[in-house]
Amino acid sequence: MSSMSPVERNQSALNAALGYLRATLERQPPAEAPPGPPQLEALTETFGLSLFERNVLLLCAAAELDSSFASLCASAQGEPSRPYPTFSLALAVLPEPHWSALNPAAPLRYWRLIEVSSQGGASLTGSRLRIDERILHYLTGIQYLDERLTGLMQPVPAVADQVPSHRAIAASIAATWTRAGRPAVLFQLCGADETSKRSIAASGCALAGLSLYALAADQIPASAQEVAGLIRTWEREAALTSSALYIDADAIDRTDARAVAQVSRFLEQAHGPVLLGVRERWRPLQRFLKTLDVPKPTVEEQALLWHTLLAEAPGGVNGHAAEMAAQFSLTAPAIHASVAEAMESGQRGEDLAAALWDAGRSQARPRLDDLAQRIDATAQWDDLVLPPKEKALLKTIGTHVKHRAKVYGEWGFGATGRRGLGISALFAGASGTGKTMAAEVLANDLRLDLYRIDLSSVVSKYIGETEKNLRRVFDAAEDGGAILFFDEADALFGKRSEVKDSHDRYANIEINYLLQRMESYRGLAVLATNMRSALDPAFLRRIRFVVNFPFPETAQRAEIWQRVFPKSTPTRGLDPDRLARLSIAGGNIRNIALNAAFLAAEEGTQVSMSHVAHAARDEFAKIEKPLPESDLGGWS
Repeated sequence: MSSMSPVERNQSALNAALGYLRATLERQPPAEAPPGPPQLEALTETFGLSLFERNVLLLCAAAELDSSFASLCASAQGEPSRPYPTFSLALAVLPEPHWSALNPAAPLRYWRLIEVSSQGGASLTGSRLRIDERILHYLTGIQYLDERLTGLMQPVPAVADQVPSHRAIAASIAATWTRAGRPAVLFQLCGADETSKRSIAASGCALAGLSLYALAADQIPASAQEVAGLIRTWEREAALTSSALYIDADAIDRTDARAVAQVSRFLEQAHGPVLLGVRERWRPLQRFLKTLDVPKPTVEEQALLWHTLLAEAPGGVNGHAAEMAAQFSLTAPAIHASVAEAMESGQRGEDLAAALWDAGRSQARPRLDDLAQRIDATAQWDDLVLPPKEKALLKTIGTHVKHRAKVYGEWGFGATGRRGLGISALFAGASGTGKTMAAEVLANDLRLDLYRIDLSSVVSKYIGETEKNLRRVFDAAEDGGAILFFDEADALFGKRSEVKDSHDRYANIEINYLLQRMESYRGLAVLATNMRSALDPAFLRRIRFVVNFPFPETAQRAEIWQRVFPKSTPTRGLDPDRLARLSIAGGNIRNIALNAAFLAAEEGTQVSMSHVAHAARDEFAKIEKPLPESDLGGWS
């Protein structure tokens, strides 16, 4: 017997139990009942079954496992038309019978261990009893997720190499759940990093001896009856498999009262170990709710992980671990993926370091790509035509971004907190004066992603929505420290007026929230405006850099004209000094040059002054600005 596997021992004991039951139906029971199979005893203990209820369940299993029990049931009931178990038969032949076992609130029916199939108007006691299929397989030693839950719930594996801060949170979950005499506590894990929340939940469950399944909150049914059915099915499954449930509510719109009510109803009614994953704290529930904030791994933990993974990398790339941790705020799986992607590139030395940097950027992109427009930054410093003072200020901004890790970390300037450490800039100037190009130049020089956020689309008339939209952008951007370029800042900023009504008050709250996030953002955030004069001086004091983009003077316009046509463009007789007579910004100059190139391509000739004159007339008409023909004298 000792050489048998657990499944074989269970099957042997089950066969012995069925033999005892067969003798009972034949009114020839042996003197002593054999020990029950382990799986049956586990069900008895788990669901609190009485001896009678245990034997009813065994009788229903026997009818499915052994075809000879059909005739035994019919014979024992004296009814050839009833070759199946019934409560009437059980009450007549099984020991210690009691009527309460028929109650829908009693374990057999409450937990749906058996089903009562009333056909042809049969009474409750005369109706056919059938064991639930999931319970039947459990009795025989077969484990699987109930098919009614398949597709709704997915297993969440535990992660072995968690960072210390996350292991500590997982340990606190396990300690709370395993504390003697303590009822199961509902945990809510708060944070923007869904991967970390799931891994912590799975590790905490593993430490408590539980497996974990995840259920998306939007899969919770709407009707109260369906919710009750789902909860009962899950709680039975959790008891059978020693499992906990993770409710992923990150995607739930908190302004949708109906969706929130559905999730709350489930949480209030579900017993046993449950964890709720949310970005922001859930409103109070009637049941005890313990909140755990889940941050990403600390900078030190990320640096150690980068260092460990890069230790065997060729060409001394391990020296870039601190640089990667300072720039990117990634989860452990994302760091693993970045290193693997870089290694697969086949590069070595500094080329491998560049591949590693680009891999980190790609890992940080997915969330932000859904919220903003990524600009492929190709512009260089030589493409930017600005007065020396403004150009030098832009290079200073780049210096702050490049060395912020050393100044804030190694040199201690960041020890007092994150507020005021964000690098913020205001680019002020008329349309077309180079604000977007300057952001591109910085992004290209720093090898960072550049995202353009149109504030006019972020700002909402609904109270609280603007802050929510901005929070999503900044939270997503933290992963890679991308450069955020907020265009059309005039949509939100303006001189702060006296608060006369709630609209004014909430408008000021939105502005303050944006500035606070810019002050704490680990990357560079740039506001662009065409009207600096409309900004409140109090706001300007909270922005680290203000760069003015003046309307280009004649000499600067000539320089722009010299650079606007690519070297590969065929030109004839273009005179930058004469072209500079056009009083127009750099963005308009580029439009004219591009349209002139298309005109020349259509004619099959080189770009000439006449093509530029034609394109200039169209551009001035578009912007409704008068164009003196004297400025075009002799161009054709």
